[in-house]
Amino acid sequence: MFSSLFLLLGALAAISSVRGQSVIVPGAHWTDTSGNAIQAHGAGIFKVGNTFYWVGEDKSHNSALFKAVSCYSSTDLVKWSRNNDALTPIANTMISTNNIVERPKVIFNSKNQEYVMWFHSDSSNYGAAMVGVATAKSPCGPYTYKSSWKPLGADSRDEGLFQDDDGTAYLLYASDNNQNFKITRLDDNYYNVTTTASQLNGATLEAPGIVKRNGVYWLLASHTSGWAPNPNKAFHATSLSGSWSSEADIATESVRTWYSQNAYDLPLGSNAIYMGDRWRSDLLGSSTYIWYPLDFSSGSPQLIHADVWSVNLAAGTWSVASGTTYEAEKGTRSGSSTLLSDSSFSGGQAVGYLGNGGSVSITVQGRGAAQWVALYFANGDSSWRNTTVSVNGGSPVWVDQPSTGGGHVIISVPVQLNLNSGSNTITFSAGQSNYAADLDKIIVY
Repeated sequence: MFSSLFLLLGALAAISSVRGQSVIVPGAHWTDTSGNAIQAHGAGIFKVGNTFYWVGEDKSHNSALFKAVSCYSSTDLVKWSRNNDALTPIANTMISTNNIVERPKVIFNSKNQEYVMWFHSDSSNYGAAMVGVATAKSPCGPYTYKSSWKPLGADSRDEGLFQDDDGTAYLLYASDNNQNFKITRLDDNYYNVTTTASQLNGATLEAPGIVKRNGVYWLLASHTSGWAPNPNKAFHATSLSGSWSSEADIATESVRTWYSQNAYDLPLGSNAIYMGDRWRSDLLGSSTYIWYPLDFSSGSPQLIHADVWSVNLAAGTWSVASGTTYEAEKGTRSGSSTLLSDSSFSGGQAVGYLGNGGSVSITVQGRGAAQWVALYFANGDSSWRNTTVSVNGGSPVWVDQPSTGGGHVIISVPVQLNLNSGSNTITFSAGQSNYAADLDKIIVY
């Protein structure tokens, strides 16, 4: 099913070109340098020399059960090559194909000159609530599994790692049936935990990461809502032992972190990059990656929503691409499609009742190239919808439209389309029997 969906989406890639620049396109189906879908969910990122390594969960079998911890490498955060799997199942252990291995994170231990991977290790019903550790002498390993256990005898589910400036390392984890959140120091080998540095009681936090800026520790995490998104939060403290601030939003609450959950937060100059997952629980292999600039200039981290953006690693900066906006209500409507009015829509209007006989066509200007087009939409259903998109009467492609959380909350999804130089007509939802989401506007990059 996943392979069919991927073909229908036209093999969208993370590597594209907007006026000659390699770009990051959040929510697209990213492919590696061999053209295969990147399967590295619950990301852990680490750097060796000039090379970044990305370890994550291979969900290509569309299951939560363990298939592999994949390992990709890149020098620019855009073009990723798949290497050998870092960790693979071992029968009759806690990392068998009947178990859960999630959110792998890797740090380097200079004392032992080895890479140490920590991960959420669990039974298929999430009842074991353990951490697991594996080690390797090279970034992608393969890693040798050591063991799984409950840190200090307590639950550990979603987890992360943080390595401080002095090399001291910490486990960040949801504990006590996800009610309390703990930060626990690792031993000098990074094989086990020693003492608890902080405990946020009743915090119900998961998917954690820490970024340190100017002596301040920023903890980013989501709350607990299963596979469904929620507004991820930030906390800060001048010491990992606390005290921690009250929670603060990193994006407008209603967009639920632009339908994503934190996985890793990568420092970039005086700011950072938020690296999250847009989970699709009914088709886990098609879950996409939401990477956004994380801006600290206001004093607290804020996501910069960007459909298309690029990063300058040497300068520690980013650049958001500019596009041309076309309002859906200015298009030509057909069938049962209708105008909707609400102050949350751009220009105060959108087009609804698309699909099941309704469609809208929008005339845009193209450059005679493959271009990214971001669809801004509202989907008040609890489940995902989709829409067909065709250019100049050509074959349609399907674009997934996640729930936007009810009401007229707007989020965006990208699609890459081949546009002629000059005028083009893009038609949405023609010929599909199901209803698509309400279309607010599109932006052509």
